[in-house]
Amino acid sequence: MYKIYVNDRPVFLLSPDQWTKTGLVAGKNTYRMPYLGKLKQIRQYLDLLDKNKNVAWVALESADPEALWRDFQACFDLMEAAGGYVLNDQGQLLVFFRRGSWDLPKGKIDPGESPEQAAIREVMEETGLQNVQLGPHLADTWHTYSQKGRRILKKTWWFRMHTTDTDLIPQTEEDIERIEWVEPQSWLASDPVAYQSIRELIEIGVGYIPDE
Repeated sequence: MYKIYVNDRPVFLLSPDQWTKTGLVAGKNTYRMPYLGKLKQIRQYLDLLDKNKNVAWVALESADPEALWRDFQACFDLMEAAGGYVLNDQGQLLVFFRRGSWDLPKGKIDPGESPEQAAIREVMEETGLQNVQLGPHLADTWHTYSQKGRRILKKTWWFRMHTTDTDLIPQTEEDIERIEWVEPQSWLASDPVAYQSIRELIEIGVGYIPDE
């Protein structure tokens, strides 16, 4: 199953068998439809999500979800980014406020970089941290946006990280206004303004159990 956020609302690409495991219930302002094998259908639902803010989610089903995923990607230009779920010695999570929403440090992968290298670089640039230890891959998120009339599908690789540094310097040229250390579970419970994909990532981080 694939889950992609379009205007902060999820699009699910999945098989009928996978649908039964989601626990979702179709109702008002939700759309569950069989995929008919035409890109036009995908674009119609993307337009719907652009124009109708009341749509909660869209699910497209196919017996071959991998083929559906390839068709979905064909409607976009692909961009890859990487970022960090950064914890300090007290188990607090680094979050910052930018452009009206709380977020985690991340950025575009430059040519020749690995996701791991990009994640470390972006964390250091955006937060001022100098001593950052790379941990395991945590999860990937997918979201879309428009740029100069083009639809962009952005994959972000996320890695757990640890730092002993205490000084934080927001990268103001990237519109970062505030940086804070928070206890992730209670912070989420306070219902901060944050993208759904970021909320889900933090929930994954809270529930993370290291391999033995």
